[in-house]
Amino acid sequence: MKSNVGSLDKVIRLAIAIGCSVLYFTGVVTGAMGYAVLAIGGIMLLTALVNFCPLYRLFGMSTCKVK
Repeated sequence: MKSNVGSLDKVIRLAIAIGCSVLYFTGVVTGAMGYAVLAIGGIMLLTALVNFCPLYRLFGMSTCKVK
């Protein structure tokens, strides 16, 4: 897998993942919507950690600096 998530994008994804986790675990978002928010946070965390976003590849995008 070629990296396609840049450093600023990674920080934004981590912030979204933390925000989603806080919303779920504090009980602000519950039920089915809570699980959806938690899943979105998990996806953001995973893509930030592996530096790869499948949707970016599908659309031919990249936020990495050109080498």
